[in-house]
Amino acid sequence: QVQLEESGGGSVQVGGSLRLSCAVSGGTDLPTVIGWYRQAPGKAREFVAQVDWDGSGVYDWLKTKGRFTISSVRDERRVYLQMDRLSPEDTATYFCAVVVNNRPLFWGRGTQVSVSS
Repeated sequence: QVQLEESGGGSVQVGGSLRLSCAVSGGTDLPTVIGWYRQAPGKAREFVAQVDWDGSGVYDWLKTKGRFTISSVRDERRVYLQMDRLSPEDTATYFCAVVVNNRPLFWGRGTQVSVSS
């Protein structure tokens, strides 16, 4: 079974940057699409971006507004989310997931991002 492990979260000030990493392991075939989602306290989990192993990314532009960049490195079996110009509204637990037909199927445990003013 596919396993996902997130890392790279932390606490930053407004305007700062973080680079999240999602390591993909297990399974017989490499999942085609990996997505990043986030869940703020008291809110539903929401889509942020997704990417395939050719690097074609899809974003929720209302949330990312050109500040986030998703990328993938097939040889590393890793997907990255570079987040710049962070704001307090970005504070959440960030999860990566295997996406099939635009639906998340398998989740990692998440990594916490906290942005303070």
